[in-house]
Amino acid sequence: MPSEDTATVTRRRSWAEAFEVYLHPRVIGMLFLGFSAGLPFLLLFSTLSFWLREVGVSLSTIGLFSWVGITFSIKVFWAPVVDRLAVPPFTTLLGKRRGWMLLAQIGIAAGLLGIAHTDPVANLEVIVYFALLVAFASATQDIAIDAYRIEAVERSLQGAMAGTYQVGYRFGLIAAGAGALYTAEFTSWPTAYTVMAALVGVGMVTVLIIREPEVVRDQATLLREAALLRRIEGEGDHRGPLHRAVAWVSGAVVSPFVDFFARNGSFALVILAFVGLYRLSDITLGVMANPFYVDLGFTKEEIANIAKIYGVIATLAGALMGGILVVRIGLLKSLLIGAILVAATNLVFVALAVTGPDIVMLTAAITADNVANGVAGSVFIAYLSSLTNTAYTATQYALFSSLFTLPGKIVAGGSGYVVEAVGYVNFFFYASALGIPAILLVLYLMYHYRRQERSPAAAGEAVHGQSD
Repeated sequence: MPSEDTATVTRRRSWAEAFEVYLHPRVIGMLFLGFSAGLPFLLLFSTLSFWLREVGVSLSTIGLFSWVGITFSIKVFWAPVVDRLAVPPFTTLLGKRRGWMLLAQIGIAAGLLGIAHTDPVANLEVIVYFALLVAFASATQDIAIDAYRIEAVERSLQGAMAGTYQVGYRFGLIAAGAGALYTAEFTSWPTAYTVMAALVGVGMVTVLIIREPEVVRDQATLLREAALLRRIEGEGDHRGPLHRAVAWVSGAVVSPFVDFFARNGSFALVILAFVGLYRLSDITLGVMANPFYVDLGFTKEEIANIAKIYGVIATLAGALMGGILVVRIGLLKSLLIGAILVAATNLVFVALAVTGPDIVMLTAAITADNVANGVAGSVFIAYLSSLTNTAYTATQYALFSSLFTLPGKIVAGGSGYVVEAVGYVNFFFYASALGIPAILLVLYLMYHYRRQERSPAAAGEAVHGQSD
């Protein structure tokens, strides 16, 4: 295997070859799948909240709608079903990943049409049920798309797949945000949500065009799964329905977690710590960004133009840059660059806090922060993808994607108290310092994998959390 890391190709690619990864058909396909994944999100939250408030729904009731988002945080609980359960005729005709994607997209479209044709004043409870349908189907689509993205291409293309996915996702957010608002302004809210339901067709057409990835379960995984089943069953002859249920639960639910620790040993705890801490710095800063702009004295128009429109462009540029870096210099070095960029660019906000409401400084801060987050986002998604065993792609990736936001959400919850206690300048130093553990852990990962590659005992074994 390559000496640098498992996402690095056997020879170093030129910059021209690195850029060419975005011409790969499956990389292009992720642009449209990303759009399909991003489309439902705002339609359940800020866009729907706008509609509900406009028709007089109370703020307390609107706030309760945010609980629908819990669905995305607990998707790991039904990811094993997506990994293992067949749903004829979808999986029969299209395969496991595409079949689940199409079924989920039908659920999203049906839920959006249900919302479109329900009066939120007379039947708010029905809106809640349709919103839950959209949320559940959308989270299920995310599970299937993530699994497809990991299985569809070789490891060295994961950064590019993550980059185009993020670009498509952002366009989905734009369509569901600005696009839905414009449509509602010139027509009506039912029409807007009907149009959004029609846009789910972008994902459906993509699913019908792309090919199902070919996945071969390695022998070591099969043997480990069989041994686990024997330990769970104990001695005796088991041939009835209970045996089949135990076998399914063992293979779908227990085995993915056993597999991860079996492949990584005690080092799995270091990996999980890194997953939880890598985005801690930017998640913490992000909570206070908008209040900071307001307190500095920027107008809504300035914030919208620079932070919300130009900022999206900067994020997309960073996301594509991250995909190129993974191909050009390898995954671990790209992770290190992403971690350093996130921690360092947070300090630009210190300069903005000192300067005051200066448009040039605001643009500089938004550029630095969003490009850094785009780079870090792409390489981190590629890293999480590299940790999975393709026998349990959906379950393991759902675990990692749920884990990586948890510490950030917990710490960010107290960010307002930090600002009130020490002010914005010291808060930004604090947010930057939160990125130091991630930098140190990347360096330790690099040291660990390099030492593992040099060890004769490691010969022939899969490292960096991958199966053969």
